[in-house]
Amino acid sequence: ANAENMYFFSELALTLNEPEERVAPTDSRLRPDQRLMESGRWDEANVEKQRLEEKQRAVRRRREAEAAEALEEGEDYEGYVPLWFERKVDAVTGELICVYKGGYWEAKDKQDWSVCPDIF
Repeated sequence: ANAENMYFFSELALTLNEPEERVAPTDSRLRPDQRLMESGRWDEANVEKQRLEEKQRAVRRRREAEAAEALEEGEDYEGYVPLWFERKVDAVTGELICVYKGGYWEAKDKQDWSVCPDIF
């Protein structure tokens, strides 16, 4: 019903980006630029998107500088480590995959997001 007004998207496609309560502060549905865009506030959304992208670039530059410094000092540098996933080689395909390692649902139950970085 009403598909012609919804660009013939399925109900799933239409609701994928709907906000959900009690999710991690890093959940992409919480992106402030996206929320502004979906409210039709295009100019503000573009400004916010630029701010977020520059924040991401600054974090990347800091990590690259830390890695270079560690290399100069002969130390190991671990870099970014995902919170709830780990990279492994698939035993069947030999491809690098991401495997859930736990912790998200426990953090969600407790509403303890203290391990989450400030990405927005």
